[in-house]
Amino acid sequence: MAGVGSYLKKHTEALVKDVGIEPACVLTGKSKATLGRYYSDNEEHADRFMPIDAVAALEEAASFPHVTAALADLKGITLSRDDRRKNTEDKGGINSDVIVLSQRFAMLMAEYSQSIEDGVITANEAKRLLKETLMLQQVLIDMKLHLEDESV
Repeated sequence: MAGVGSYLKKHTEALVKDVGIEPACVLTGKSKATLGRYYSDNEEHADRFMPIDAVAALEEAASFPHVTAALADLKGITLSRDDRRKNTEDKGGINSDVIVLSQRFAMLMAEYSQSIEDGVITANEAKRLLKETLMLQQVLIDMKLHLEDESV
């Protein structure tokens, strides 16, 4: 459980920092000190975790659901999120999916090439690679849905 607690605390800290400490205090009604205790790795705060209603309020304001993603990861569940901003409605079928798939894969490979250039993938580079991987995953899901629609 110690490893799980530490993992959740790191993601709780990422969530608070994503929103910002002052806005997080306003959204949760908690003080800076209380929020800090929720992600502190000090032994005295090892059993303190952010209440779920506070997590929900912060994740609503955050750019990413850090704690929810961490909980899903712990259970081996994959979350998907569609934050694409398309200029037109998706009227294509499998043919347009194949084109989008190749474009997304090319973008992933370009990110990877740039990231591995110096032999080390930094945390920011890993985040960009993860984002491209998730976008590629979404294209595959769309492709699967189109194939299912066309096979009926």
